[in-house]
Amino acid sequence: MPLDLAPLIYALVAALLFALGDQCQYLGVRTLDSRSGTMISIVTSTACFWFLAPFLLDWSYLGATGIWIFALIGLFRPALSANLSVAGVRYLGPTLSSTLSSTSPLFGTALGVLWLGELLTWPVAVGTAGIIGSIVLLSRRGKTGSVNDWPLWALGFPIGAAAIRSLAHVLSKVGMVTVPDAYVAGLMSFTVSSVLLLSMQAVRRERPRIVLGSPSLWFVGSGVSMALAITALNQALLTGQIIVVVPVVSAAPVFTLLLSILVFRRERLTARLIAAVAVVVPSVILIALGR
Repeated sequence: MPLDLAPLIYALVAALLFALGDQCQYLGVRTLDSRSGTMISIVTSTACFWFLAPFLLDWSYLGATGIWIFALIGLFRPALSANLSVAGVRYLGPTLSSTLSSTSPLFGTALGVLWLGELLTWPVAVGTAGIIGSIVLLSRRGKTGSVNDWPLWALGFPIGAAAIRSLAHVLSKVGMVTVPDAYVAGLMSFTVSSVLLLSMQAVRRERPRIVLGSPSLWFVGSGVSMALAITALNQALLTGQIIVVVPVVSAAPVFTLLLSILVFRRERLTARLIAAVAVVVPSVILIALGR
């Protein structure tokens, strides 16, 4: 594929894989608590990375500065960002939480411009706004109750998760300056996150009983999808700009809803979805042409 289109293609693949992982988590969380499910997903992703280590790991990178940056990322993503997202859904509900989480491109664009010195063009800005608007449109599916039935500080959960994801994207970009390897970036961050989550699980007073069966297998599937998604995302960051990659990856909710309709048959085609897709497609094209 042409080099200038590569980041866009990788970002779209990552968005689709993240959406598939979300579907697996939805099927698993109905019979297994979300914290244990998140741990299973992240540990599974880590196992996938290490399974490929004999074939993909370049040991010469282990002494580079970027390795420590990837390890730093693992302290808060995906371990902390995933748990903040779950807390946001718990306190705010899925509608408001997903709406606030759609601010991720705003953080990514700001960090890309202010930290990395990337140039924000009008087509990229308009495309980013279009993707954010489509996600907000999809997330507003009806009345969710009074605005006073959740604490104000709970807004920090989904917004914090969005900011953490964007910070991780920027740090990954910085780390890959000295370690230009999308696989190694995922390997190190997920290994640190797995160690952190397993340690937290070990000290929990009430440890849930995880039974090997259908619920756990759905989270295993989510972990495999997440490993592939992170690798595609890192490859997009390696070859592209933050202000281009982050908005496209943030279109994952559109793919999630499409999968719900076309594959899992849980939802039906609506005018809202058609409108969202009609906005997302030209927005991605604008971003591609406006770099």
